[in-house]
Amino acid sequence: MCGIVGLFLKNSTLEPRFGELLAEMLVVMTGRGPDSAGFAVYGSGEKGRIKLTVRGDDLGSIVPDLGGDVSGEIRDTHLVLTLPEQDEQRVRDWLAAARPDLAVTGAGQRIELYKEVGLPADVAKRFGLAGMSGTHGIGHTRMATESAVTTAGAHPFSTGTDQCLVHNGSLSNHRSLRRMLEPKGIRFSTDNDSEVAAGYLSWKLQEGATLAEALEASLDDLDGFFTFVVGTESGFAVLRDPVSCKPAVMAETNDYVAFGSEYRALAGLPGIQNARVFEPEPARVYAWERN
Repeated sequence: MCGIVGLFLKNSTLEPRFGELLAEMLVVMTGRGPDSAGFAVYGSGEKGRIKLTVRGDDLGSIVPDLGGDVSGEIRDTHLVLTLPEQDEQRVRDWLAAARPDLAVTGAGQRIELYKEVGLPADVAKRFGLAGMSGTHGIGHTRMATESAVTTAGAHPFSTGTDQCLVHNGSLSNHRSLRRMLEPKGIRFSTDNDSEVAAGYLSWKLQEGATLAEALEASLDDLDGFFTFVVGTESGFAVLRDPVSCKPAVMAETNDYVAFGSEYRALAGLPGIQNARVFEPEPARVYAWERN
């Protein structure tokens, strides 16, 4: 049992409050996942530059050691590096050689991805989620049932540029999917089935599918039970498997679209009393894109 949340803003005046709203949604889901928590926020970005979110210890010397046109912001155990797109491979090669102890949790023009072991309220506070602005994002509270409680096993998972996924459920064919995806260039850093789901969507997107098309294809190719909430640079989507045994509720107003494993995750959102609240149908893709 895990808790997942997502928020996609239609009204730009809410963007300064985005982190505050997502943090409250995340904390409310503590009962569904007290072991670890994580979130991805799509904030500001700059054309021609990319962000790499790096997780680990002893982060203070990385920017000076990298040199070049690289800047960084440390948030607890994570460092967000900002660099020219053409320097990405150089920076990744340097990290792999000089700091193999570090993990890259996310990469893209706008995405920042943070996750840690601990209660959701503590994780949100450590990374300053309430003070972040953004257009959309997703979050996850984990109750480990099939693997150890580790930061690497926490959600969200990101396997493509400006892409991420949170998942409540279990996939039975993730090992065969992994064997199929790895020769296609999809790389995995954990044994988690949710990372394989993220990798599958990244592959479909690389092949030219839209986010909605990638999710529709997953209904044929993924075996198991799942609820996915997915983010891309401009998109936000939700999908439940055909059986839909995992709880899910959505709310839509003129200002936002929101998702929660339970309604109480949405109850504090502004204007919720006037929202269209509904349960997403089985095997139906719900997707929104920024203009």
